[in-house]
Amino acid sequence: MIHVKTEREIKLMHEAGKLLAACHQEIAQLIKPGITTMEIDRFVETFLAKHGAKPEQKGYRGYPYATCASINDEICHGFPRNEPLKNGDIVTIDFVVNLHGALADSAWTYAVGDVSEEVKKLLYVTEQSLYKGIEQAVIGNRIGDIGHAIQTYVEANGFSVVRDFTGHGIGPTIHEEPYIPHFGEKGKGLRLKEGMVITIEPMVNIGAWQSKMDQNGWTARTVDGSYSAQYEHTIAITKNGPLILTALS
Repeated sequence: MIHVKTEREIKLMHEAGKLLAACHQEIAQLIKPGITTMEIDRFVETFLAKHGAKPEQKGYRGYPYATCASINDEICHGFPRNEPLKNGDIVTIDFVVNLHGALADSAWTYAVGDVSEEVKKLLYVTEQSLYKGIEQAVIGNRIGDIGHAIQTYVEANGFSVVRDFTGHGIGPTIHEEPYIPHFGEKGKGLRLKEGMVITIEPMVNIGAWQSKMDQNGWTARTVDGSYSAQYEHTIAITKNGPLILTALS
């Protein structure tokens, strides 16, 4: 079932998104060699509590942390850990904010210290692919238009798009219909309507697109050990075009 949102609900989700974006801006200042993702996880939970919010994914289907922290070849749902990040790593910090019942979801991949030129390109292409997808998130377009825009851009730049995980509707719970693949055909799939709120969150690999699952039952990683990046925004479909509820500025 797709929950179409009212203007009031979107406004409340936008407030949650602004808080999430502010937290990401603080995280960006913390990321450096030597910090641990467990420290980042504690920072996020404290930051949200200070602003009257909570991390919605903590406890969701038994997930134990406030954030997902996916390092290098981890595609998504990496567990925070106590091992320090090293120069040359990348780390994706993904979390969902619940502010007075309104949800927002965003992930960002950060370079740790100095990374290779190939990894810099991966981060750039993945972020740009997110905005290519957002451009298609307009009333009357179809879900396939979003995926097609992302896939063609990513593959033209020599990378691959993960197929096993998708964007999704959000609110009143974390994962709602419709699901938003980051690959696909133009003109195919469900038509977008005013009031839908979705996440677009391409996961892009340097190597093969396939994933494998860790024994913890949560963490997905690349099958070939190549680096993976992810950027995600929560988007409202409005009569004035896509509204990014989690914009960083």
